[in-house]
Amino acid sequence: MPDQAFPLTLVIRPGAIGDAIASLPAVERLRPSEIWCPEQNIPLFEHLAPARSLYAEGLDQLTLSEATLRRLGRFGRIVSWYGAQRHDFRRQVEGLPFEFHRALPPEGGAVHAVDYYLAQIGASPGAIPHLPYRAPGAGFAVIHPFSGSPRKNWPLDRFRDAAGILSRQMPVFWCAGPEEELPEAVRFPDLRGLARWLSAAAVYIGNDSGISHLAAACGVPVVALFGPSNPEVWAPRGRVCVLPFDTPPGDVAQAASAFAR
Repeated sequence: MPDQAFPLTLVIRPGAIGDAIASLPAVERLRPSEIWCPEQNIPLFEHLAPARSLYAEGLDQLTLSEATLRRLGRFGRIVSWYGAQRHDFRRQVEGLPFEFHRALPPEGGAVHAVDYYLAQIGASPGAIPHLPYRAPGAGFAVIHPFSGSPRKNWPLDRFRDAAGILSRQMPVFWCAGPEEELPEAVRFPDLRGLARWLSAAAVYIGNDSGISHLAAACGVPVVALFGPSNPEVWAPRGRVCVLPFDTPPGDVAQAASAFAR
């Protein structure tokens, strides 16, 4: 039997890659016994506690199964960024020790996402997300020219211009996800492989995207191009240089060269 003075804590964290990384300091401070998250995000959390797919655990079902409710019942505390706005879900888990939190900072807010999630659990601001993927710098640059929304993407031809200039100083590689069209891109089957490779880069260039957050959390210097979104809320934390969309490609290449480790 677990010591009742230290109840088992379950953290449920849905969301995209960048949202998950921004919440890492908050999740870490909760000292979870287990974490349920989207399967693709398991490599982001597995260093903190056993991480499982929230879909495999049956949380996405309209009617929660008895097996799912029994598994939830093992925990003395459940901190959930899932289901806060789902009244049907909240009704089904009534009586269980859930603490619900809003999954995204409110539109128009000015508090950085990392600090927003920390404040939700009563923790102090200012933390930097860290992932346990580290490799010695290998002297190459990585560019990921995509994001979760086309409007957040700096034009691909400008990335190519910046890459052409930067390639005079170091090798430049491109990376992309499975659904992103870029024939020359390096691709990995999961975030674990991508993070290990990124962690060896001398510098990374990208948009307001989850992969930019991933690179920063792996300790890589990041040059992030921001257009419509607010960098005060969504810029990756770490060694990061934020540039606006109207920055000339030559200046982006120069910033990356100066920032490289």
